[in-house]
Amino acid sequence: MTTLTLTAGVPPRDRLEQIGLWSLVGIVAAMQLSIAAAQILLTVAVAAWLASHLARSERLEAPPFFWPLVVYAALTLVSAGFSLDPEVSFTDSKQLVLFMLVPLTYDFARGARANSVLSIVLTIGAASAFVGIVQYAVLNFDSLGQRPSGTLSHWMTYSGTLMLVICAATARLLYGTSGRLWAAFVMPALLVALSLTLTRGAWVGVAVGVAVILLSKDFRLLALIPIVIVTGLLLAPEFKVRVYSMFDPKDLTSRDRIAMLQAGTAMVRDYPLTGVGPDQIERAYPNYRVADAVKPSNQHLHNVPMQIAAERGLLALGAWLWFVVSAAVGLFRLLKKSRHKSLAAAALGGLAAMLAAGLTEYNFGDSEFLMLLLVMITLPFAANRDGGLPS
Repeated sequence: MTTLTLTAGVPPRDRLEQIGLWSLVGIVAAMQLSIAAAQILLTVAVAAWLASHLARSERLEAPPFFWPLVVYAALTLVSAGFSLDPEVSFTDSKQLVLFMLVPLTYDFARGARANSVLSIVLTIGAASAFVGIVQYAVLNFDSLGQRPSGTLSHWMTYSGTLMLVICAATARLLYGTSGRLWAAFVMPALLVALSLTLTRGAWVGVAVGVAVILLSKDFRLLALIPIVIVTGLLLAPEFKVRVYSMFDPKDLTSRDRIAMLQAGTAMVRDYPLTGVGPDQIERAYPNYRVADAVKPSNQHLHNVPMQIAAERGLLALGAWLWFVVSAAVGLFRLLKKSRHKSLAAAALGGLAAMLAAGLTEYNFGDSEFLMLLLVMITLPFAANRDGGLPS
């Protein structure tokens, strides 16, 4: 396992920064275990960060992709104001506070600390994978109705976080100069745990995210992906059934997702600028439900771009796409020029995985997943501050 060097080379400048740094470490550890604990620590970290900046009269600094998120947040609040139920929508908008993880990570995890933070992500991910495997093998979490969820509340959230951790482990295996043995050690558990969740979207996300990382290193490595898939099909009958169901037009979940896209399109047509409002899809859905839909109502539309467009409007969707493009371009540049290639590759793979999985699940609205994603895509930018050590 990689030795943690949270203060090596970049000691905290004052007591407030030290509090913020260890709060960030706690957030990173807790986000895969307890969202409540992570959010409490986020409050402490934000308070320490603000107080530290005010004491030194420093201006806010963040990676370029943070500013599209600020615009997205502002447009979300506008949408809440025009919502079908503004009170509920404004309450739901509290999730926007999670965007503060970007400047917090950029500041507190700068330089040599960034790789240590990613090591924590891998270690907690490995522990979470072990819990999921035990749930499957011992506690009978072995059916579509009861799947492994680790220490999280739902298997969709669990599979999404595993997806990001697998991308991080893959990047460290290919690009890291330290910690590769630990990444290789935990990878089998991560892959097994993800397969046991029977979550098809996360499987597709991992395939895409890992493919991006392999392609960035050497396109010939892409040959590994079909080998892994075929091995999984041969060894795990349930895995094979779920993979085949992706291409079955009679599969109820696939049919319902198509119906949700149709309903979302109609919502966008009626509310193009501001959407129906945050947390209002479930309320509006019965009025837009098509005849071929399976469920009478749905809380989300199970597609990130459609969810944002229908819930918050096309302007918010444009800001979100700006965020994605800005992050992808910045990470690609870091991958080519930075010494911290393992961090950049992990973030780029995680971003690609989010986009792929987000075609069938509203993962960008899942707090645990979003927190981990924001930390991962900020770490490469933070690592290049203060002359951090090579990755």
